[in-house]
Amino acid sequence: MMEAQLRHYAGKLACETDSWDLKTAIEAGENVVVVDARSPEAWAAERIPGAINIPHRAMAPETTARIGRGALVVTYCDGIGCNASTKGALNMARLGFRVRELIGGLDWWKRDGHPTEGEAVAVSQAAGKCGCE
Repeated sequence: MMEAQLRHYAGKLACETDSWDLKTAIEAGENVVVVDARSPEAWAAERIPGAINIPHRAMAPETTARIGRGALVVTYCDGIGCNASTKGALNMARLGFRVRELIGGLDWWKRDGHPTEGEAVAVSQAAGKCGCE
């Protein structure tokens, strides 16, 4: 029983990451490529800083050619109500990449207090400023 549990949890950690570990890896300069597996419109509105957009339906050798094979690819989507990150992780693994899925997606990234960027963020930030600035 103990061996089965060890295999289960080691396997789970090999396939998933959380926002804290991702932020730490990015800050440490690790070879991580963050892939937003949602639509281009959702990516443009709000995303994890530095994330590239490759919708899960468009993942192919041509659309992933710019990603180094030595990188750890972390896929994400909106959060627990969306499975684009899971589909993206599966597609990237099929293409031969080392992949982890960000548990909780963009939702948990923000809940943990990490910054985002994009059009919606700029509008939100601008709305809080005095119009005479």
